[in-house]
Order: sequence, then C-alpha cells, then structure tokens
Amino acid sequence: MKALRRLTVRAAYPAELAKLADIVANLRWSWHADSLDLLESVDPELWLACGHDPGRMLGEVSADRFAQLARDRKFIRRLNDIHDDLVDYLEQPRWYQNQQADGGVDAGTLPETIAYFSPEFGITEVLPQYSGGLGILAGDHLKAASDLGVPIIGVGLLYGSGYFRQSLSRDGWQLEQYPSHDPQGLPLTALENADGTPARIAIALPESRTLHAQIWVAQVGRVPLLLMDSDIEENDSDARQVTDRLYGGGKEHRLEQELLLGVGGVRALRAYCAATGRAAPSVFHMNEGHAGFLGVERIREIIEGDGLTFDEAIQAVRAGTVFTTHTPVPAGIDRFPRDLVEAHLTGVANGTALPAERILALGAEEDPAIFNMAHMGLRLGQRANGVSLLHGDVSRGMFNDLWPGFDSADVPITSVTNGVHAPTWMARDILDIAERVVGATTIAQGGGWEAIDKVDDAELWQVRNVLRERLVHEIRRRMRISSLQRGMAEAEIGWTAHAFDPDVLTIGFARRVPSYKRLTLMLRDPERLRALLLDPERPVQIVIAGKSHPADDGGKQLIAQMVRFADDPSVRHRITFLPDYDIGMARYLYWGVDVWLNNPLRPLEACGTSGMKAALNGALNLSILDGWWDEWFDGDNGWAIPSADGLADPDRRDDLEADALYDLVENNVAPRFYDRPTGDVPTRWVQMVRHTLKTLGPKVLASRMVSEYVRRLYAPAAASSDRMVADGFAKAKELAAWSREVSAAWPAVSVLHVESQLSGAGDAQLGETLTLRAQVALGGLSPDDVVVEAVYGGVDGDDRLTDVATSRLRVVEAIDGVTRYEGEVPLERTGGFGYTVRVLPENELLASSAELGVIAVA
Repeated sequence: MKALRRLTVRAAYPAELAKLADIVANLRWSWHADSLDLLESVDPELWLACGHDPGRMLGEVSADRFAQLARDRKFIRRLNDIHDDLVDYLEQPRWYQNQQADGGVDAGTLPETIAYFSPEFGITEVLPQYSGGLGILAGDHLKAASDLGVPIIGVGLLYGSGYFRQSLSRDGWQLEQYPSHDPQGLPLTALENADGTPARIAIALPESRTLHAQIWVAQVGRVPLLLMDSDIEENDSDARQVTDRLYGGGKEHRLEQELLLGVGGVRALRAYCAATGRAAPSVFHMNEGHAGFLGVERIREIIEGDGLTFDEAIQAVRAGTVFTTHTPVPAGIDRFPRDLVEAHLTGVANGTALPAERILALGAEEDPAIFNMAHMGLRLGQRANGVSLLHGDVSRGMFNDLWPGFDSADVPITSVTNGVHAPTWMARDILDIAERVVGATTIAQGGGWEAIDKVDDAELWQVRNVLRERLVHEIRRRMRISSLQRGMAEAEIGWTAHAFDPDVLTIGFARRVPSYKRLTLMLRDPERLRALLLDPERPVQIVIAGKSHPADDGGKQLIAQMVRFADDPSVRHRITFLPDYDIGMARYLYWGVDVWLNNPLRPLEACGTSGMKAALNGALNLSILDGWWDEWFDGDNGWAIPSADGLADPDRRDDLEADALYDLVENNVAPRFYDRPTGDVPTRWVQMVRHTLKTLGPKVLASRMVSEYVRRLYAPAAASSDRMVADGFAKAKELAAWSREVSAAWPAVSVLHVESQLSGAGDAQLGETLTLRAQVALGGLSPDDVVVEAVYGGVDGDDRLTDVATSRLRVVEAIDGVTRYEGEVPLERTGGFGYTVRVLPENELLASSAELGVIAVA
C-alpha cells in the first residue's frame, strides 16, 4: 500500500549539538569543505547511504549516536569552530560592503537589495530544483553573490517532483521517474508573517479561480532563496499541480507557472521584506523570459499605489530591470497563444485597470497570435545581456527586429560571460593546491593564479591521476547500478568491475540532449571511433551523460543510439552512457576527465559552462569555437574543432566536423597525453594543464561574473531606478511625456541632404579629415531632443559599413524648420571607406539611444 504523504521524523539534538542545526539549515555547507567533513564524521556510512544529504542523514541518526557525539570533545570543538566560521561568513563585511565603504564601483548607487528571478536553481543535488545549465548558472550566481556579499534575494518555484530522474530501458530508451519531494524533508523553512501565520500569496485565475502559494525559504549562505509551492489545501486540484514539476505540462500549465514566478514572485518578495524588515529591491533581474510577468506586476503596483499612468509606470519599472537571455535560437523562447495570455490578464491586473492591449503588446512578435516571453523581457528591461561575447552578438541579430532600422551592432544587448562557482566545482585536491600557492581570498577575487607555477609537474600530474582514478571507480559503480536497473542479472555484469582504466586518456561529454548539441557526432564514423577507443598504444575512453526533455523523442533516439554503441562488448569497457546526470555525477566528471568535449552547431551554444568547471580542475577543452570557448581559447589551453559554418548541407557539415574531431584526438590530443620521454610525467600535457589553470582560472569564476553584473548592470540600474522614483516619480513622468512627444514627431524627422569636403586637395589621403554638412528636419523637436551622428568605416561588396565608428555633428544654424549640422570625420584607414548620417533620440534618462526604437538615416 502506497503512502499518501511522507514526512521526516528526526531525533532531537542534545543541547551540545544544537549548532549542528544552524550549519545544516544554511546551504553553505554544500560548498564548504570543513562543514562537509564535519557532517560526514557524524556517521560516515550513513552519510554515504543518504547521498550526502545532511537533513536526511540526521533524520536517521540514532539517539545513541547523538549522545555519543555530545560527549566527544574533539567533535564539539570542530562543531563550535565551524559554527563560528559560519557566523563570521554571514555577518562580516565582504567585497560588496567594501565597495560601499571605500567608494568603489559608484558606491553611492549600489543597490541595497537585488531580486534575482529564475525558473530553476541548481544549488545542490539535495534540493533538486534544476534541469540543466540555466539552473546551475542561477545557483552559482547566488553562491558567488553570497561569497561577495552582494545583497541578492533569489525567487523561484518549488517543484513537487523537481526535474525527472533518468534511467534506461534494456534497449537504451530514456525512462523518466518523478519522485515526490516533501518540503519538510528539504533544506527549507516556511516563511511566516509577523503574526506567525504562514506567508502565502494569491493570484486570480480565469473562471473565478484563485492560485495560492506557500513561500519557502532556502538559505544559500547570505542569500535567501524564496520558492513558491502551489501544493497546498487552499487550491483546487488543478491549481495544486501548477508547481508539480519543472518544465512539465501543456501551454496553460506553463503559463500559470510563469505567472506564479513573475507576478507571484513579486508578491512573495513583498511578503518576505515585510516579515523580515529587509529593504525592498530596487533592481529586478530576470534570468530568461520565464519571469517576465514580474514587470507587469510592478507596473500594476505603481499604478495602483502611486497613481501613475501605464506609460509613466513602465518607465519606472524599466529603469530598474535587467534581462538576461540564454538562448541563441528562437525555438528556445517560451511563446504562448495570445488569447491564452489575454484570458489570464484579469488575474495579473488584480483589480487595477491595466490596459490589456498594452500588456499584450509587450509580448508582440511577427505572429500576431503569439505572445513572446523574451520580447516582453527585452521591452521591460532597460538593460539586457547575453551570456558570452559571441552570444551577445548572436542575440543582437536574433532580436534585431525589435529595433527596426538599426544595424544589429546597435541593438542594446550587451554581454556578461557566465562563470562557475569554484568552491562548488573544484576538486578538494586541486582547490587545496590553489589555496596553498595562490590563497583562498586571492582566488575568490580572481587574481594570483600565476602562482600555480610554484607547483612542480610531478605534483600536478599526481593529482590528475588521483582524480581520474576516482572518476573510474565512480563510473564502474554507476555502470553496475544502471545495468541492474536495465534488467540485467548479476552474472551478466561482472565486467563492470574492470571497465575503464585509471591510466587511459579520459574524455567527458555531458549536457542536455537537444539536437544542436550533437551528442552523437562522435558516432558519424563508428569504426574510426572504435579504432580510437581500442588503439593498442594510445587508447581513449569516453564517459557520456545527459538528459533529453521527456517530450523530445528525437533526443531520446540520440541517447538510444549512443547506448547501443556503448553496449557492444568489444568497446563497453572504453565508452559508457551514464544515466541520471545531476550535480553529484557532474562533480566526478569535472574532477576526473582529462579532456572536456563540446561539439555544438556553432553558434548555438550560448555559453556552455561545463567546460569551465572541467578547466578549473585542470582538464583541457576540445571544443567547437562557440560560447565561452570562442572567447577564451588561446591555442595552449586545449584544442579548437574547426567548424564548417555556413555549409548548407547539415550532413556534410557533421561529417566534416566529425572528421576534424577524430583527427584532433588521434594526431594531437592522444599523442600529447601519452608522450612521456623523461619518465611517467607527460611534460607537454602538464604544461597545458598549468597554462589552463593560470589563464582560465581568473576568467571562469562566478565571482568575476557577479562583480561584472554589479558594476555594469546592477549599479547603473539602481541609479536609474532611484532617479525615476525620486520626488514622486517626477523623472518617470517627465520621460514618459518626452517619449510620447518624440514618438509622435518622429515620422517627420529625416536627413534631407548631406555633403562632404576633404581637408586636402585631390584624392582622399590617409590622415586627412572629411568635413560633413547635413540638413535635418526635426519635425518640431528641439535639437536638444536628438543627436545627429556621422557613421563611418570600411565598406563591403554591398556597400554596407563595417568596423563602424561614430562622430557627433554639431548644430550650425536652424532656418525655416531645417537644422544644419556639421562635423569632421578622420580618415584613419586605407582602402574602401564609407559614411552616412543618422538621427537618434537623446535624453539623459535613456540607457541607450536605441531605447525608443526610432532612427532616421540619410
């Protein structure tokens, strides 16, 4: 008989162990080595059996064991020291507070609180609220913010089943199971109002229904993470299922999840701030478009609470909103039927007269029947970014239509390249070396990695051997478990005890399994792959993992194809697909592989942080030049797989890139790994490992990423928001009125005539200047409302400008409605040269001159 509900019953702590509860209640233990060691020492066998889940372990520790620990003076001293360290970590000033104290990073504009919204958060496998890179990135963002002291509050949903657990059928087909998670058994605390009642929020739904949600808090170091749970008694059966699983259900189900995340998330923030006295956020960060409705809720609050118009409220909201896009393909964007969104707007409005057409226009796209969440995010965020330099460029092209008339280079989307949280992803062995020679504080601040030169080759190689051996043991363990799950008998799986070899070059490939990531590219020529695996002198072994979306049969076919190849008795000791990829498995892979493989279709990998985690452990990357690797590959930190960009035939492209992959492994990677002319240490390989740690170590850190967000996006957004809100939203009202005036006048704005004159006689010579004179009709606007620029650079075969620069033209005179402008353009390059003149709106309250989406070009 199956239980209706489950809960966790724990033995009471003796008074001497009360501090243990504080350590377990804060998820800092998940990346703090001393805390992990302490928890393991409570009961090493139980710690392992409980999957390193301290809450679960402590729920099963006997009263006798607790009594024994309470009498153990050595354990009590360690407990007190670690508790004191946690208190210091939570209370002492850190990087962010020092910026405020020292006047750095425009300290006067640093926000007191920042809200960070994401549909998933990968903090630890103990809190399974993530599916892949987006969630892991969000988790690393919160951890790094905590380490730096950045005052973020995370906002997400609590999924009853999280993402699915993956297993394989006998024939290699992906199977999904959705375990039920009891919030009482997770590292969460129910938020309570000041009067002790549970803190809950509500959203009206169509047909007079209401969606209620309980607010839970996960403490991630210094950062509270608010998670909303709809599985409560106040809801009807359908509403209880809204937070049943991550990325599950049909369109209406997903829309209601995103309404709860956005609208409900703002209301949860208000409840949390009221209950705790925390300052209200001035900056709201949307991690992808899933949380876009947060902007609509904030508009509603301002209209209702402050009496502003929709136009005025949206200016105030945009000023403090940051939007990050993670997808390089339109198919990765959440898009809903427009009429479905319209039907839910009554609940969003919450009784306020929000104009439905204006809200629907926020998500407008080419298809009038579709509401586009990314478009809403971009229209509500005054500042937006991609997650690598290349992805920023791809995003500007992808969303160019939202700024008609602008070249993609002028689309106001910047980039902040993702990073990873070193204490979470670095093996203890590597981290100990780095902290010894570089220093923990210096590492956290992103400097000092050149000190890795103090470590000799033999020590680095020994650590790499230890980590590879640890991975091999984990692979064998998981291969055995998977084989049993697939229905194989013990007598069939004895070979798993000897699969893989701790001394063989080990390549790792692990990620989600959409088609563009090309899980099976390595199978384009199975016999050539087989030859690499079984090479008698320079063998290769490959460990593979990844989940396909439950509705993606194409992805499941790819997994099944890979599993069938790996099941072949002739190669199964050299290649495997491990099911149920999660944080726990990922650590072993990042720690132990020698090479991290990534072969997406360029440029469809937005960033690809898995290779960063491997690099922090001394692995070398073997990747298509996409995402972060396009930005930081330098020729000595790994290998770049040539990409056949632009080739029309996808099969031909796959063949060419697979051949390049085989060639690199056979002729470069394996020879370098096995080349040991002076003994057991492959000196040239270790040189690449050392170079990787020195050059990539400072770059790939999440602390670098979060500090960039603070300097380049959060601080400017806070400054803009503060200006808009001051004096009863005076600047928001001013900007709304100005924007209406400019938009109304713009159809009459045009460049009437442009003439030029060289500074010298005869042909244009390098070093001369070109004087431009332009006549511009301003349509009744003042010259103070616009900027007129010369745009110049090289020209391609279609006379399009390349390597563009701009120069502001100055007002000369205004006669009969025509304003004359003049300025100089330097001739600083030889070859083809071109120029034009453009007019853009200009206002000190704009973050970009492209913000209004209007332009006039000669």
